[in-house]
Amino acid sequence: MAGAAARSPTGVPWLRLVVTEGGIVLRIVVAPDSFKGSLSAIGVALAMERGIRLVFPEAEVRTVPIADGGEGTVAALVGATGGTLRQTRVTGPLREPVLAQWGVLGDGATAVIEMAAASGLPLLAPDQRDPRLTTTFGTGELIRAALDGGLRRIIVGIGGSATNDGGAGMARALGASFTDAAGSELPEGGAALARLERINLDALDPRLHETEIVVACDVDNPLCGPRGAAAAFAPQKGASAATVAVLDAALCRYAEVARRATGRDVAGLPGAGAAGGLGAGLLWFTPAQLRPGVDIILDAVGFETIVSEADFVITGEGRTDFQTAFGKAPVGVARVARRFAVPVFCVAGGLGEGADDVLALGIDATMSICERPMPLDECLRTAASLIESATARLCRIIRASRRGCAIP
Repeated sequence: MAGAAARSPTGVPWLRLVVTEGGIVLRIVVAPDSFKGSLSAIGVALAMERGIRLVFPEAEVRTVPIADGGEGTVAALVGATGGTLRQTRVTGPLREPVLAQWGVLGDGATAVIEMAAASGLPLLAPDQRDPRLTTTFGTGELIRAALDGGLRRIIVGIGGSATNDGGAGMARALGASFTDAAGSELPEGGAALARLERINLDALDPRLHETEIVVACDVDNPLCGPRGAAAAFAPQKGASAATVAVLDAALCRYAEVARRATGRDVAGLPGAGAAGGLGAGLLWFTPAQLRPGVDIILDAVGFETIVSEADFVITGEGRTDFQTAFGKAPVGVARVARRFAVPVFCVAGGLGEGADDVLALGIDATMSICERPMPLDECLRTAASLIESATARLCRIIRASRRGCAIP
């Protein structure tokens, strides 16, 4: 048997082995999301590959770490396309300086940014979280940095926000002005929008009109109301029930003024309430299109071509439950694989309520990495070895189920 080592476009090693004449090579695609709090998508993919090799040492394993538009989107896309990472100093959610990472894809023409890198919840300590005050200004600065770099296609991941300002801060960074009845510029933050009287777009960056902006959005919430940005998401950003009511009223005022300023009524559209209303702000002030995040990622890495000749796919995420069915990464992977009748198995950090819902969506089986009851901190600390072991267990089951078939 002869073999040759190679590397995937992510830089993660994958091994293509040519076996002796008459031998069979399994083609396995590994396409996990990150396990939040423990491992990046690349780290998960490496652990899964190690588990595969314990059972199928001669397999051809293709690693495609992915994301759904949230944390890890930049790393996944830059790695998968052979792009480059960049850093820009921007304004953080409470106006503190933040060094934010973004990327340029391998085509040299597409930027990818994560709003969480500039305006995200992880940038704040729990006692600093206050969606009345936090701003998306830094996200606008990242968009401007991409424009300054000559890039006219921008992918924006909008998961993990600390904000509830409807994207007003983002628009302000790109030249828009938000004033009260006295003509004074409003302060940053969602609460100030209650006093909004006028939006001036005369100085909005003209380069936006020649730019394609694709927004990775995985929720369908409107801007206002009981399912709106404030009601659905502000509590996890530090808002009390009273603050939620204040923020929702402010967004309703914002929606009316923005509709007059732009001629667009977007507040009720699915995804307008994403990321504290940043979805609506991007729709109002830029030529944005909202798409499911995982679809954007899979298209960008050419996943359809990758999976078309696979024998099976292993995907995964930190927790698989009823929410996974609503467009999270494993279901997006399964949707593509299903077109080619390729089986998909999901290895998850944990299986929660509604995990079996994914079985009707192209995922053939799910498996938890936990071999026994264990504390969460232990599970997070030992995630890599647990993922490796769980993947090996899965592969042994697959090998046993295919005895009598042409499987080594």
